[in-house]
Amino acid sequence: MKRYEEDPNDQVWSPFLNTYTKTISTDNHVDTSLSFYEVPQAVIRTAGVPANASEPWSIWWTLDETTQLSYVYMHFAEVQTLKANDIREFNITYNGGIRWYAWLRPESLKISSFASRRAMSSPDGKFNFTFTMTGNSTLPPLLNALEIYTVVDLLQLETVKDEVSAMLNIKKTYGLNKKVSWQGDPCVPQLYRWEGLNCSYPDSAITDHIFVCSLFFITRNLNGSELNGTITSDISKLTQLIELDLSKNDLSGEIPAFFADMKLLKLINLSGNPKLNLTVPSSLQERINSKSLALVLDGTTIPTVKGKSTPGPPSASPGIAKSETRSSNPSIISKDRRITYSEVLKMTNNFERVLGKGGFGTVYHGNLDDAQVAVKMLSHSSAQGYKEFKAEVELLLRVHHRHLVGLVGYCDDGDNLALIYEYMANGDLRENMSGKRRGNVLTWENRMQIAVESAQGLEYLHNGCRPPMVHRDVKTTNILLTERYGAKLADFGLSRSFPIDGECHVSTVVAGTPGYLDPEYYRTNWLSEKSDVYSFGVVLLEIVTNQPVIDKTRERPHINEWVGFMLTKGDIRSIIDPKLMGDYDTNGAWKIVELAMACVNPSSNQRPKMAHVVMELNECVALEIARRQGSQEMYSNNSVDFSLSEFAPGAR
Repeated sequence: MKRYEEDPNDQVWSPFLNTYTKTISTDNHVDTSLSFYEVPQAVIRTAGVPANASEPWSIWWTLDETTQLSYVYMHFAEVQTLKANDIREFNITYNGGIRWYAWLRPESLKISSFASRRAMSSPDGKFNFTFTMTGNSTLPPLLNALEIYTVVDLLQLETVKDEVSAMLNIKKTYGLNKKVSWQGDPCVPQLYRWEGLNCSYPDSAITDHIFVCSLFFITRNLNGSELNGTITSDISKLTQLIELDLSKNDLSGEIPAFFADMKLLKLINLSGNPKLNLTVPSSLQERINSKSLALVLDGTTIPTVKGKSTPGPPSASPGIAKSETRSSNPSIISKDRRITYSEVLKMTNNFERVLGKGGFGTVYHGNLDDAQVAVKMLSHSSAQGYKEFKAEVELLLRVHHRHLVGLVGYCDDGDNLALIYEYMANGDLRENMSGKRRGNVLTWENRMQIAVESAQGLEYLHNGCRPPMVHRDVKTTNILLTERYGAKLADFGLSRSFPIDGECHVSTVVAGTPGYLDPEYYRTNWLSEKSDVYSFGVVLLEIVTNQPVIDKTRERPHINEWVGFMLTKGDIRSIIDPKLMGDYDTNGAWKIVELAMACVNPSSNQRPKMAHVVMELNECVALEIARRQGSQEMYSNNSVDFSLSEFAPGAR
């Protein structure tokens, strides 16, 4: 077996060779950018084909335990240059004719990945997948990569995702790739927990609250790991950390004040770091004085300091003193990404290029460390005050997801407030739908992908964050698009944490954008995750219809009411964006409209959760892919129910 070093998940890929199979390959790059799965180039550039092109081709395996459930992933890409009349088209069945996929045509040098969304089983543990040419095909079937994952019953739940991300960032920062082997979940299974890590395994009977059940890091032992440089702020993201051992390394710089804000942290061992400045920050000394934390330096525990007052914060600058909102809110804790106003002037070349304007102020193009950025300057007259600015910074400093716009840095310099984001080359969804950006029309496939990716970002806020977050301002202008039309949710100034202690809502002042605002939230002031679901339903209707949210010239001004009225006529084509010229999957169109109408139900109890929305949208993507590839029998009565859903087991 050969270990492919380019595999980001350090997976081992084995060639599948027998007398019935031969291989074909290409030296060209295969586009994998739109796939959920990180298949290495060395794998996807090679494919298996049947040795006898005229006969059906079978691939089989047997599970060790006949009762085991498994998930199957298949990856396809055309790696041959086809002649004008060549067609490669085939059907896939398994275990005696159960349909898996029909009329599949691999795209030239572009990956297509298919996975069983539900666990599969076989009475005898044997699986036999058969690939058969269709009557149209002139070339035999091919398969580039196959993955099989068996279901393992674990007594413990997964480690909190944010904690895992922080650990991987720490690994990258200190170059631990060759020093520790960290794969899979840090704590589960217990036998294979990460090296140098001790975990706490709470009582599995406690199932009411995810934050209680989730495993957490109890001890992080990185002593003698040859760590150098400053102590990374990623450690502050390990919110459940209890003990931290960084002794016997080569760390330098200051002892960070963020240790004082890690409420569960009980012991820090920094001894044996000769380059480290041993000055203890006042906030950390307070924790030591209260005996809620012990700090070990050079083998000695730092004692409490009695009869000594803790210095207060420095007096506010003149700019801060003028701002009532600033003085009533504590400053942002993390200073890792703080940027001065002079640096903002430099990166924007004195605000040379405007990207957009809004009620908050103006967004400018900038360059920082050879990377493009977007700089949002908060206007002094903006309704978004320091409280919202601070909320967005602190949320984005701790929340990371590929479908949430990333915060590069922030400026909190006197009266000058700015947010520096990653640059999104294609602007926002609204202007793309309206044709303001180069007049391009987003295809149905583009729209489905944008819908599912923005939904995944929102679902992460609801279920992946601790504490969970409600965005409160989901709309098409807050969905930004990358150069390849990947979607990321933006603008978190109105976001609020959501209770996880059994309450279903919080009472708060209503905030949001007219047209997208949940009427139940507006009426009761009760905010819940379903308020975001309502707003996202409006976004889905915009994506499908390309109609304004509110249009007083329509018979039904609000888009929800208008779509509902038009659907009574039973013709889906009457509401689909005419710019698509009929180039869309009708089944997928009905599915997404029905989903959107469920999201905008006046009663929050009747709306789906975002996890369900993501699942349904993934099926819409799969329907469109099948249509584009010519499939006519994707969902026959005896077919395997598959989708590109990330709710399939997290194999990566």
